[in-house]
Order: sequence, then structure tokens, then C-alpha cells
Amino acid sequence: MIPPNHPRRESLLVRERLVEGFREGYVVPQGLIAHGRGECFDYLLGEATVEEAWEAERAAVAALLTAKRPVISVNGNVAALVPEGVVQLARATGAAVEVNLFYRTREREELIAEVLRRHGAEEVLGVGDDASCTIPELFSERRRVSCRGIYVADVVFVPLEDGDRTEALRKMGKFVIAVDLNPLSRTARAASITIVDNVVRAVPNMVKLAEELKALPREELEAIVKRFNNDENLRRVLRRISQRLVELAERGVAL
Repeated sequence: MIPPNHPRRESLLVRERLVEGFREGYVVPQGLIAHGRGECFDYLLGEATVEEAWEAERAAVAALLTAKRPVISVNGNVAALVPEGVVQLARATGAAVEVNLFYRTREREELIAEVLRRHGAEEVLGVGDDASCTIPELFSERRRVSCRGIYVADVVFVPLEDGDRTEALRKMGKFVIAVDLNPLSRTARAASITIVDNVVRAVPNMVKLAEELKALPREELEAIVKRFNNDENLRRVLRRISQRLVELAERGVAL
């Protein structure tokens, strides 16, 4: 039981969601380690959605809204942390939802699909025989995708992604949106749009933005995407982190 006044209550509750997913069999131990690595970078950002992340989230939503065949890719951690948000974002943008896993088993696929259905998903792609197409030049189990989903998508949203698949999807000509708290990762550098934010903030933010932006003319949405410069956004995030650390050090304030 986490006390209501615990200073790390929200962070601990997020961890509990992952632990529950692990107990249920759809989050893997490696996913727990990856989350801990992300928490470190979240500390450096001040555990808040910074201006650069808001800009990336806005551009990402505009890209999803203007896509012909948008797809949201879901792994175990995403299913544990933001299943309702994924379903809401899919509805708001017209995106399909697809399970895609590095540590792939039929049991995990089905468990994640069931979690998404419990939160309102009508169809979940990428389960079992539906993952019958292959991403070229990718050799992990993440190469297997739905022929109706990621394989034919023009825009793919890949929260909590690995760099190999992001690079492979870009080589296929796809517009890739990633959520990654590490602005130095291969995923962050390879994606078309990188959202440097915690996924538990990023996805709900994107749901709200989708409701606001979908009323805009297509030309305005396309302009939002075109104006976004991922490399510059990542540079600004790094400058923000470094400046924050210097300011904290000068004030003698510990993280």
C-alpha cells in the first residue's frame, strides 16, 4: 500500500502497473529495466512535459490526422501503462492498433490484445497468423507485422520503441513517431518525430490535442508537420537538460 502523502507516489503507482503486467504475463523483465532507464531521464527533465515535448506531440497528432493509414504499435509496457489512452487516440485519429513485440510469444500477443479490448479496442492487429508480413532487413521478432497494419501504414506511432525497427520502418519509407525519454537514443535520432516525454503523459496529451486539432483544415495540419524539425527539437531538449542541471548545481539543489 503506497501512502497518499508519499513524495514518489505517482512514480510508484506507474511502477505498480508494470509489475501487475509482469505478473499477468505480458510485461517482460527487460521491460521493467527499460522503464527504470527512462525514469532516469525523466528526472533530468523535471518529470514534466516540457515545451519541446508539447511541440512534438502536436506535430505527431497532426501527422496521424493527415495519414492515410495510421497505425499505433503496442508492446507490453505500453499495454500496461496507457491502454485506455491508446484506444482513445486510435479513435480520435482513425488509427489501427497493432501488437508488436521484441520478446514475442503467442501468449503475450493474446494477453496484450485482451488488455486493449478490455479498454475498448474493437480490433487488434498483429496477433498470431495476422502477423504474416515481414519488415525487410530486420531480424528480431519485431520484423513480423500485420499485412493490414504496420506493413501498409504510411504513419506508424511506436511508443517505447527499439532503434532497429525505427530505422527499418524509415527505410521502408514510413513516417515514424516515437516516444523516448532518452534524446540520445538511436530511436530518438532515427524517428521522424521524437516525443521526449514519459508515455504516461505523452499519450493523454495527444488524445487532448487530437480533439482540438481535428477541426483544423488539412492544409493547416500538414503545415504543422512540415514546420517540425526533429533534429532541432532534440538539440533544444539536450540544452534544456544541461541548463537545468547547471542551475540546480549552482543553487546546491539535489535532484
